Amino acid sequence: MKCAYSAGILDRFLDDGITFDECIGVSAGAWNLASYTAGQRGRNLRFYTEHTKDPRFMGFWNFITKGSYFNHRYIYGELSNSTGKDPFFYSDALANPAELLLTATDAKTGNVRYFSKTEMAVNDYRILMAGSSIPALCRPIEIDGRMYYDGGVSDPIPLKKAFDDGCEKVVVLLENARTFVRSPQRMRQAYCAMLRKYPKIVEMIDERHLRYNEILKWVYEMEIDGRIFIFAPPENTGVSTSTRDIKLMQKLYDKGVEDYNLKCEELISYLEG
Repeated sequence: MKCAYSAGILDRFLDDGITFDECIGVSAGAWNLASYTAGQRGRNLRFYTEHTKDPRFMGFWNFITKGSYFNHRYIYGELSNSTGKDPFFYSDALANPAELLLTATDAKTGNVRYFSKTEMAVNDYRILMAGSSIPALCRPIEIDGRMYYDGGVSDPIPLKKAFDDGCEKVVVLLENARTFVRSPQRMRQAYCAMLRKYPKIVEMIDERHLRYNEILKWVYEMEIDGRIFIFAPPENTGVSTSTRDIKLMQKLYDKGVEDYNLKCEELISYLEG
């Protein structure tokens, strides 16, 4: 739910016609980018401030009855299919010349996989489900005979992927404040038990804080060198992964809009420089 911030920035990108050759999304950020590449302004905001009111969206009842706190079959299926309440315009995203890559983590190997938008199909958004299936909180999603979890486990900030693909100007939308330092994951005994079928994922969660903080250090070094441009939310937003407070998420979205407005000229100068 912290990605409500980037939803505001992406809507302003659409307003001002700011486009990119390649977009790489992680976890809920992948869904935000999918709507962005489809040109669906305001759609992401509805998921944070309207659809979350529905008990089918997320909650412990979903976890008890379906094994996943976030009901991806509802979010990326029933809601988003062509006959759903808030359909995803997949054909528009597909027609967009921008490459859209969606990260996921192989549950057996722990390796990152970057799915292309061309690997989706109308009303089949399992790639988006897989890429945001948080280990222990959600069940993995099967694609082509393999099980996948949230892409943030293996590549939380895919800056290296962008550079490897030849990107020369990179805009990074972070979900946490600049002062954020990831701590070791709590409740180890619980997630070890819940993920006993996937020991590699347990290992990666154990070391996630080390890997994430190292990547974040590199990200800020690249910013100092002028190679990337960063948007990051402020501290103490009150929004966590599972926040349901509509006012807090609207405020976070509005902060994304505000930050874009403040940094718009600087951003354009960077992109055109």
